Parts: sequence; C-alpha cells; structure tokens
Amino acid sequence: MSCVAMPVLTQQSALAADDVRPVKVAVEGGFPPFNYLDAQEKLQGFDVDIARALCDAAKLSCEFVVQKWEAMIPDLLAKRYDLIISSMSMSAERRQKVAFTDTYYNSPSVFVVRKDSTLTRIDAETLQGVSLGVTSTTAQAAFVDQHYRPATPVTVFPASPDLYKGLADGSVDVIMEDKLAIYDWLTNTKAGQCCEVRGDDILDPTFFGEGAGIAMRREDDDLRLRLNKALAAIKSDGTYDMINAQYFPFSIQ
Repeated sequence: MSCVAMPVLTQQSALAADDVRPVKVAVEGGFPPFNYLDAQEKLQGFDVDIARALCDAAKLSCEFVVQKWEAMIPDLLAKRYDLIISSMSMSAERRQKVAFTDTYYNSPSVFVVRKDSTLTRIDAETLQGVSLGVTSTTAQAAFVDQHYRPATPVTVFPASPDLYKGLADGSVDVIMEDKLAIYDWLTNTKAGQCCEVRGDDILDPTFFGEGAGIAMRREDDDLRLRLNKALAAIKSDGTYDMINAQYFPFSIQ
C-alpha cells in the first residue's frame, strides 16, 4: 500500500553553518501525545519536539511530512522522505527493512478495558471469544495475530483515536496499546475516564523491539551516526528531560 505524503509544515533550523543538511521527516500526526495535529493543523507532540531538538543538534534542516502509518516504511524506501520520527518500535521485522538510531524512548504495551469489565486477568485463555481491538500495522497487531488469533475475535482500527473510541463505545471489550500512548487519553480526557489498564505490562523484544527509534534507509549510515550523536547531546544537556516533562510526570528514557 502506498499513498502520497502531504507536506503540512516546514521547520527550518535557524542554523547558518555550511554543513546543514536538508532532510524530510515523516510523522503520522494521529498518535497523541506523541504526534498529532492541533486546531490549526500544525504538528505537535513529544515526537515532534524531540525531532526539532535533534534537527538543531545534528545541523539538519528538517521539513515535516504527515504520512499515513501503513505506508510509513514503503514510502521511506521509495525516498519520499528521509526519516521516520513517529514512535516506531524497533521490531525484528522492521529491522530487516530499515535502519534505526539508538532508542529515544521505551514503553511496554498494555491491555485496556472499560472499568465495568468482569475480566480480572487477561491472557490467551480469558480472551477466548472476547472482542479485542488493535491499531492497523502496529507491533500490537502483530503480537495479537501471533498469540491470540483465531480464538479471540480481533477488530483492526485504522488509527489510535478510532481504537480508543471503539473501546469506549463498546465496539470491542479490550484493546492492546502502547502504555505511554494511551496514558494521555486515560488521564487527561473525559472519554478516557471510562477505562483502565488491566493486567501486566507486555515486553516482548521480538514484536516491540528495544523501544522506539528513528528509522531511515539502510544506506544512510552517516545520517544514523549523526542522529545518535545528537540524541546523546540532547540527553546530556537537559533538553530531552525538559521535553519529557512537558508530556509525562515520569522519565520515559
């Protein structure tokens, strides 16, 4: 599947050095609080702020592109943009196609239910016949395909907001989602008050990799090294912690 990426915002670094490199950065724009479009259709979120900081530190002139999630890697390989900074987990499957930087944040996956759910534990046995929701083309969807189908009926939603709405309105009984991604919806929205995390955190490097990384084409190793150096710099000078604190009351490194 492929789609034409739609530029919505150009963020040019103020750097004047001759070695500033222009790059295009793909962001989904539908995964709050990590990346989303505000009322003025401008990109906001943790991923976006980290990307801007990295662009400055790495001397990159970055143009942001809003890109549908399903086409993220295919369009990167087709050279429609140069980087994906959009909470992409570094799974073994994705590593076969693209290169990643060092981890820029880490988060387990969790199951979320409505507060009136009778489920006291969640596993392959208790979810037999229970409707389970995931977001399309995610590590969570791959994990569910492997461990819960066909005994568990699975509904695949196009984006995270649709997934959350499906749980709230009863379209599905349980959803599986990134813990940090759903934190904002559960704690800061009226709709999210319906629901809660239930069961243990899920950490499986086969599906979820070693956290979220910045994806690029394998041949762009110089860009990977440049970004790794920039990531270390914003962590050591306090920039990362300052951005982290704007979104979460705890460290997500």
